[in-house]
Amino acid sequence: MNEPVPSGARALLVLLLSNLVDHPDAVRVLEQERSGAVIFRVSVHPEDVGKVVGRGGRIVKAIRNLVRAAASQEGRRAMVEVGSP
Repeated sequence: MNEPVPSGARALLVLLLSNLVDHPDAVRVLEQERSGAVIFRVSVHPEDVGKVVGRGGRIVKAIRNLVRAAASQEGRRAMVEVGSP
């Protein structure tokens, strides 16, 4: 069952991250299929990791919720993992 990756969820993730960080050209989103879910592995410039994670993880939690909702609109499950290159 090779369904396409939720393009709406990926586009939303890239849009959110690019507008959130100081180095939008350093934003990278890799996609991986695992157990019927799409995992978005996000890497940003090391100076921007704190902006993406937020105080107590609030920002990344909100991003995960938005991406999960966008993917569910397409009948898929999605997860977001954040790191630096």
